[in-house]
Amino acid sequence: MEFRTIGKSGIQTPVVAFGAWAIGGWMWGGTDDAKAVRAIHRAIDVGMTMIDTAPSYGMGHSERIVGKAIAGRRDQVIIATKCGIRWDLEGRHDGMETTTNEGKRVTMVRCLGPESIFHEVDQSLLRLGIDRIDLYQCHWPDPSTPIAETMDALLEVQRQGKVNAIGVSNYTTDMMRECLKKGYIASDQPQYNPLEREIERDVLPFCRTHDIGVLAYSPIAQGLMTGKVTPERVFHEGDARQKKPWFSVENRRRVQAMLKTIQPIADGHQATLAQVAIQWVVSQPGITAALVGARDEAQVEENARAGALKLSQDELAIIRKAVEDLGQPT
Repeated sequence: MEFRTIGKSGIQTPVVAFGAWAIGGWMWGGTDDAKAVRAIHRAIDVGMTMIDTAPSYGMGHSERIVGKAIAGRRDQVIIATKCGIRWDLEGRHDGMETTTNEGKRVTMVRCLGPESIFHEVDQSLLRLGIDRIDLYQCHWPDPSTPIAETMDALLEVQRQGKVNAIGVSNYTTDMMRECLKKGYIASDQPQYNPLEREIERDVLPFCRTHDIGVLAYSPIAQGLMTGKVTPERVFHEGDARQKKPWFSVENRRRVQAMLKTIQPIADGHQATLAQVAIQWVVSQPGITAALVGARDEAQVEENARAGALKLSQDELAIIRKAVEDLGQPT
C-alpha cells in the first residue's frame, strides 16, 4: 500500500482509506455491526489504516462501531471524524428531514458554532474511545456561523490537545481561503470520482497551490463504477441512492454501456472495475487518498488491492474519455 502525507500535517495516510459512512446504516439501508467490525479489522491488517467516520453516520453509530473495532489497536490507525451536522438540536428546522434505519424521523441541521464544536468533539472522543482525534473536519459548511468563529473553535480544541490536525469537507475555494486567514487546514474532503469531476475546475488547483490534502469521497460513485449496480437493481427503503439522478434506470443503463469501454483495462490488470476506478482517482494530480466504504472483509480486500494497481497514462486517458463522452445524467 502506498502512503502519502496529508498536506503539511505530517499525517501519513494510505492512498486507499476506509470510509465508514455505509457501516453507520443511515441512508444505506441499515448495517450489520459484527460484519462492520470484522471489515475494519481486515482493513487495518491489509494497510487501510486510516478510518474516516462522522457523528451523523447513523447518529453516532458509525463512530461507536469504529471505537469497538480499534480497541486495543489505536496505535495502528489514523482516525478522522467530523463535526457540524447535528440531529439532537431542539427548535431548529433548517436542516434535512430524513429517516434513520430504526424508522424514526429526525431533522439533521448544520451547526458549526463554537459551543456546538466543543460539545461534539467530546462526544466523538467518547464514542470512539480515544483521547485524541487525528484529523477533525467540518462536515458541511454552516451558513449561519462565520467561518472565523468556526476556525477559532477548531484551533481551540487543537490547542487543548483533543485533535491533531484540522480539515474541512465540501468547502468551496472561497470558504477555504477564509479558513486560511485564521489558521492552517490540512485537508479538504470533496466528492470525486470519474463520473463527478467538478472539483477539477477550482478545488483541486487551489488545494495543490496551498498544500492542502484532498481526501476524495465516493470514488466509485456509490457503487456505479463497479458495474454491479445494474438497471435491474432495486434499492431498499432508506437507501438515498434511489433519489439521485445517476441512479435512475436509464442512467444506470448508460453507465453500464460506458463501463464496457473500461472493462478491457480491468481485464488486462486482472482487476475489477471498482479497483480501476479507485486507482484512477488516486492517480489524479492533487488527490491524496480515496475514502472507500466497505461492509465486509471481501469488499475491504478488493478495495485495498486497488492501492497496488498501476495504470498507465494511456489507460488513465481512455477512462477519462469514456466518462467525458458519457456526459451528465439525463
